[in-house]
Amino acid sequence: MYGDHGLYIDGSWRPAVSGDTYGVVNPADEEPLGEAPAAGPADVEAAIAAAERALASWRETQSWERARIIRRIGELLAERAGAIARVLTLEVGKPLAQAEREVQLAADQFEWYAEETKRLYGQIVESRLPGGRIQVTARPVGVVAAFTAWNFPVLLLARKIAPALAAGCSVICRPSIEAPGSAMALIQCCHDAGAPAGLVNLLTGKASAVAPGLMASPAVRKISLTGSTEIGKRMIKDAADTVKRVTMELGGHAPVIVFDDADAEAVAEMTVPVKFANTGQVCVSPSRFFVHESKTEAFARRFAEATGRLRIGNGLDPETQLGPLSTEKRRRETEALVADTESSGARLLTGGRRPAAFNRGYFYEPTVFDNVPDDARIMREEPFGPVVPITVFRDFNDVIERANALPLGLSAYVFTRSLKTAHEAADAIESGMVGVNTYGLAQAEAPFGGIKESGFGREGGSLGVRDYLDVKYTHMVMA
Repeated sequence: MYGDHGLYIDGSWRPAVSGDTYGVVNPADEEPLGEAPAAGPADVEAAIAAAERALASWRETQSWERARIIRRIGELLAERAGAIARVLTLEVGKPLAQAEREVQLAADQFEWYAEETKRLYGQIVESRLPGGRIQVTARPVGVVAAFTAWNFPVLLLARKIAPALAAGCSVICRPSIEAPGSAMALIQCCHDAGAPAGLVNLLTGKASAVAPGLMASPAVRKISLTGSTEIGKRMIKDAADTVKRVTMELGGHAPVIVFDDADAEAVAEMTVPVKFANTGQVCVSPSRFFVHESKTEAFARRFAEATGRLRIGNGLDPETQLGPLSTEKRRRETEALVADTESSGARLLTGGRRPAAFNRGYFYEPTVFDNVPDDARIMREEPFGPVVPITVFRDFNDVIERANALPLGLSAYVFTRSLKTAHEAADAIESGMVGVNTYGLAQAEAPFGGIKESGFGREGGSLGVRDYLDVKYTHMVMA
């Protein structure tokens, strides 16, 4: 499956210098998909050198030319969405319709940043000195190292490549080991769009073999990570040694607050397909449900009913709504979390086991609990799987305090018909993003990111490109 590609360094596909490879498995049937190259230190050095050479010319390339290439990458992604989606489904298990949606969202990133490329405005400030002028300009930060997770292997890379290219930076990408083919498909679009050699590079393989060289290199000036909070903390420490800029999009555990004036049953129906998209393996997935005591029973009943109607299967089947978990590790962790939730005294409404119809693949039934106590592990740790905890609240201050109790703050959701309640809740919740009567947060035109231990920096929107720019201030006085 990976024979036509490999590592992408300095404008060409190649094997690892060592010749090492690793196997990739289809999570739906546990069958091998192929062998991908495992990059080592020599490959890292080659990628850094190529990125440095490309940076020298790309940062001086006129913005309209940069925009043309960036836009073309997005166009190629959209044109190839069907083929790329199939690779996505084979590697991570998500249903084809969701995979195609991911590719389109990735294309949106390139469309948006093609336009932002031409709008990296500076500023002229009046000087206090006679004949003086203060000029504020933005310059590309330099070579960027981009690390991404397996749950959205195309979109997450697009969120990093597109703004980096718009800013005038070159990029070295290290995708997850689970989804190298999805990353290769995106990089092929960059190649075919005319990206100069060395501008975008791809290193597949274990992070332990790739990350140390990138983190230690003084040539790499920025790190962008989408991953766990634990890995993010480690990278922040490593980045300090060479004072690299960092953008961290880390874990979340999104509270969902359903107030007493909301249509609880309608909210339950609209939530089920969102919660179980990508089998719950989404950083902004709604994952802690606080429902007003007057609506809890109706909400939980409708949620369980709608969950029970989901069709589980191989993502290549167009009828499938819920595919397998992407890794065996995630299934084991889901099973442990379900067992812990049951032991907490919560009530199991539906699911809670491996589906009997599948004897292969990392499948797990969508699972719903209610009466979940706040001290249960599932209320404190991100489930990142198809498990839903529902609990009750009585008043505004109580639920806001409980929603804010964790050190995480990526996303949150509020459902109410009251404009006053909506504003007050959105203001009070400690989160980088809040959806009010909607789950639609992943938009190319909006700044995506969290606060507290969910990270810092933003991806998307006009703010996203700023994380790839250094500010230069020049005070000029003409005699």
